Amino acid sequence: MKFKAFLTDHGINLLEKRFLQALDKMGKTCHLYLTRDHAIFLHNLLNGDGIQSIAQFRKEALFEDYRISSQNDDRIAFTIDLSLLHRALRSILTIYTEFGGSHSCPTVNRLQIKLVKKLPPHSSQPMPFLTFETKGYKSAVIQDVPISKPLSRSDILELQTALDMAQDLPQTLVQVPDLNQLQNFVDRMKHVGDVLNVSITKYGDLHLQISTSLITLGAEFRKLKVIGEQAQGPSGDDNLNAQIRTQRAIDRGDAMSVQVSVKHFFKSLQCHFAKPDCAFYGIGQQGSCLTVVFQFFVPGTRQTDKSISLHCRLPVLDPGND
Repeated sequence: MKFKAFLTDHGINLLEKRFLQALDKMGKTCHLYLTRDHAIFLHNLLNGDGIQSIAQFRKEALFEDYRISSQNDDRIAFTIDLSLLHRALRSILTIYTEFGGSHSCPTVNRLQIKLVKKLPPHSSQPMPFLTFETKGYKSAVIQDVPISKPLSRSDILELQTALDMAQDLPQTLVQVPDLNQLQNFVDRMKHVGDVLNVSITKYGDLHLQISTSLITLGAEFRKLKVIGEQAQGPSGDDNLNAQIRTQRAIDRGDAMSVQVSVKHFFKSLQCHFAKPDCAFYGIGQQGSCLTVVFQFFVPGTRQTDKSISLHCRLPVLDPGND
């Protein structure tokens, strides 16, 4: 199997300044899944433990001269340590920028990324690495990131199946344009308790509540933009408090409610390091999970950048086991 490509300046900025920092908050290691058209970072899709996060890039968003081949339908996947990847990229960028980056001398100094097998020191067994290489006028600088043995055909098929299933979106999504406001609220919440109750209505309401024997703390975001199934909120409910209003919506079949870990919810908000423009929240069918979809705009526009996607799926808690 072979993979090599050149990182574009835009791709370097996306990874080094934004996504690797956000993804490292999701978990130290993840799968990097490379196909003919996409590079995809996947957390917890095979073990099902904790938050699932999926960051998908069209190859043009990160690379140029992208080449991949394998006997698994030109698909390659492996486990990688994100902090090591981020450190290696930052380190080689120091050299890269000293030579002026790709702007000043594109034929001499470009940042290549490729899969290699090397013999580590004091070892008789070649090991796989993801390697960065940049060439200056008189020298080349190489940074190697150790990776797992690439996944087998059956494991790649399992990963692809899990990815296909994780792409199913909730029937109702509500948009939260101000992630900072949500972040500030959860910063206060995480010191109160461990379990967060999340309710979403087809009217565009997002209700968050955390309760202990001593205190109940809640926040409500109303009249948010709704994508998918929506409904007109009853006019008589406006005078009711948030809890009663939400319960009535659930009884009418116009809302769903799940419980998630405060720790997981807080961790999902660390995706703000990727600098999304807004986020959508929804609850999966039969309350299977809480889904957060982050949206990115083409710079200078309000149009969705379809070359990038990022979403998380938070496991729900069994109310009987709190």
